[in-house]
Amino acid sequence: MPRRMLIAGNWKMHGLRADLGFFDSLAAPAARSNAEVLICPPATLLAAAAERCAGTDILLGGQDCHTNATGAHTGDVSAPMLKDAGARYVILGHSERRSDHAESSELVCAKADAALAAGLTPIICVGETLEQREAGEAFDVVGAQLSASLPAGAGTEFVIAYEPVWAIGTGLTASAEDVARMHAFIRTRLSKPASTRVIYGGSVKPGNAAELMALDDVDGALVGGASLDIDAFAAIIATAG
Repeated sequence: MPRRMLIAGNWKMHGLRADLGFFDSLAAPAARSNAEVLICPPATLLAAAAERCAGTDILLGGQDCHTNATGAHTGDVSAPMLKDAGARYVILGHSERRSDHAESSELVCAKADAALAAGLTPIICVGETLEQREAGEAFDVVGAQLSASLPAGAGTEFVIAYEPVWAIGTGLTASAEDVARMHAFIRTRLSKPASTRVIYGGSVKPGNAAELMALDDVDGALVGGASLDIDAFAAIIATAG
């Protein structure tokens, strides 16, 4: 079976109830696309967004989850809570979580196990910094992250997002050759290389999306800032078919 493209928007710490009209505008581009279209808004908007997206082709996801289903963890959100609010996916191990919150790959793996137990599909992020790439360590770093971050078990289903940290909000961009080489490498490290989707997440914009989506081992995109702009996000979705 061919892998279905996934275009995922990560709203990060953006979005208020006044922005829910975005989903009304997204419904038509999502319906026209052969790709899965996903938005990961802040947790405060998930339930309201789920109501807004009912009957559309728009999927929703969370941006992080706790390793436990319940407990005395003030301020945290569990995977079952995300599922109950309408999420189907959850982003885990994003570079901003790894850096801002010192999340280890082992913690990411535990969160992925929790997400799977709750019926969510984890989008597990990996990627190297500029210093690591310039030192020739990119493949070693990503390989180590994959080894420690991915859940085990024959029945697991997850998505990998390669997000070179040096190409996120810096003005630098990865070349198509850079992306192709890393995605091909990632696929060699997967237990189900033919069926696991590997998406790209390094400053994807309408201007570079078509070239990236045409690469053999790229199964979609994890979009940051451009996912907040309906015209830009719709244009990216259109490149996925």
